[in-house]
Amino acid sequence: MLAEVGLTDLMDEALLLTTELATNGVIHAGTDIDVDVAADDSGVTVTVTDYASGPIEPTTLTPPDEMAEHGRGLLLVDQFASSWGTSHDSTGKGVWFRLDNRESSTVATKASLRDESIPVNGSVADDDVEATARAAERVSWLIHIGDELRQRLTMSQLVSEMLLRLCEVVGASGGTVWLDTGDGQGEMRLARYGTDSPHAPVIVPLPVNRPHSGRIELHPDAPAPRHWNSLAALSADRIALVIETDRVTSTDRRRRGWLHFLAEAGELLAQSLDVDLTMALIPQIMVPRLGQWCAIHVVNEWDELELSALSHADEGTLPRLKQRIGDYPVSERLEEARAVGGPVPLPKPVEGVLLPLIARGGVLGALSIGRPGDRPHSPDDLTVLQDAARRAALAIDNARIHSDRQQIAQAFQNALLPSALPKAHGLGFAAEYVPASTGTDVGGDFYDVVELSKGRYSASIGDVCGKGAQAAALTGLVRDILRVMARDERPVGRTLELLNHTLLEQPDEGRYATVATARVDQRDDGRVDVELFLSGHEKPLLLRADGRCEYVGREGTAVGLLPSLAINPATVTLDPGDALVFYTDGVTERRNGSQLFGHSNICRSLRPMAGFPAGAIAARLRSAVAQYSSEDPRDDMAVLVIANENAVDGPVAAN
Repeated sequence: MLAEVGLTDLMDEALLLTTELATNGVIHAGTDIDVDVAADDSGVTVTVTDYASGPIEPTTLTPPDEMAEHGRGLLLVDQFASSWGTSHDSTGKGVWFRLDNRESSTVATKASLRDESIPVNGSVADDDVEATARAAERVSWLIHIGDELRQRLTMSQLVSEMLLRLCEVVGASGGTVWLDTGDGQGEMRLARYGTDSPHAPVIVPLPVNRPHSGRIELHPDAPAPRHWNSLAALSADRIALVIETDRVTSTDRRRRGWLHFLAEAGELLAQSLDVDLTMALIPQIMVPRLGQWCAIHVVNEWDELELSALSHADEGTLPRLKQRIGDYPVSERLEEARAVGGPVPLPKPVEGVLLPLIARGGVLGALSIGRPGDRPHSPDDLTVLQDAARRAALAIDNARIHSDRQQIAQAFQNALLPSALPKAHGLGFAAEYVPASTGTDVGGDFYDVVELSKGRYSASIGDVCGKGAQAAALTGLVRDILRVMARDERPVGRTLELLNHTLLEQPDEGRYATVATARVDQRDDGRVDVELFLSGHEKPLLLRADGRCEYVGREGTAVGLLPSLAINPATVTLDPGDALVFYTDGVTERRNGSQLFGHSNICRSLRPMAGFPAGAIAARLRSAVAQYSSEDPRDDMAVLVIANENAVDGPVAAN
């Protein structure tokens, strides 16, 4: 519009003032804005209107506060506009300014800085219109830095650039920007230009947020004119904005880094369910990111604190650090940390902080962290440490719970299996058991051999449907019933019927078991008679002394499924060197990809073991099944072998 009416000589001032008022409307009012431009032969009037709600301001115009932290747009308007004011209506408030055409103006323009002109390499007369234009250009150059240059420079480089421009505009011989970040290190020189002078410096504070503080110092060659303060305040605002932006960006980057660190630490600790491994991991995670050293004290069974883990960035100092840590009162500091609900400082010579390790309302111990390098922990460091201590305490507690449950499961599993099998002259019993899990689960497979009388035994092997505590409880019930009934010399058929009724009466539906029961009798001629009862169980393998294999027995109904039970006994005679091999479905269903171990591999694996003792046969089958696949077993595996170990060439009397 200015070009159309021939007012291009007002272009710089109009753009500068319009930009400042638009910035004020967007940043401070936070609304949309309207820009209205009215140009004529004598000048241009620009009105910038925002739509922020608020009381109507008085129409009496007063000069803006030059030391305010905002409102520099009005300061420039007051300095450069021929006239200016505000307008109000029901929808918004506006600020207008008028720039008169220099050729038609008979009044000295207000583009000069109030009472004085801006001296740039010499004095400027008040009526020098061209000097006014140059002054406006210099002020615009002073406070506006292009986006391309701004993006290339670091924070300190950008501050140095703005200081250089300020010194050149006002004609200072030198200047310095000082900044104190509140980190205890004191004031530091952020930027410097030129040299000092013997005259009193012009000092303007930087309007930065606490705990930051700072100032600009300008060094004049002669006593400084009054307008230096105003221009320095403009630059101070821009420099403060650069510092605050860099602080926000750095804080955001640092906090995102801490969040990433805490997420990785939490994931790493969550994967460890071993108490000793968890204790060793925690110091490795903390050092050196959060401190030069880390120590963990845990409460033992006597309710005393003992050192469980220690790490230092310099491993050569570990012995001396361990001695120093042993000398300071950890228990007292832990009580203090519990009382204040957060970290407490550690005295010299260790220097650091101590945090309580609390999980699920219980105090597990204390986490001590040495100071990071040559500085104390910052507030952000302490916040991260508190979060890390909570994660560490929870990881330790989870590992302890898992360890306790694992011990319970192992004890429960061992209770379901016999501590030892009977030993008899000429008759061998051997078993192998491989659980599918070494964790907190308890398998459902079992085996048992009970001596009934001299030369007579009851052997059983079975698999209960399911896993876990319920399956284990059912396994114990089945095993105990079979054992008690066998010792009472009850017929096997009647025993299986009573067991079937007992399982059907259990509250959990679908709980059943497959059982193979055998009554073993040694004969005087060296042979062994075995009466087989298969209740839904796999047929055992009869391995003859000459290497022949056959699966023997007659199928029956699994116990716990149907009210009526099909019992089909079968008798097998073991000649000297023969063996009867029982197994659960974890053996036959052992997978290698899509292939199953199956019955054929049992015979193929055991044929070379013909005539060997029961222990060797059981161990051979276990080894063959384990080597069949590199994967962990998906199901429990139990093997029970009954072998006639009498000499093949002659009978041996039963004991």
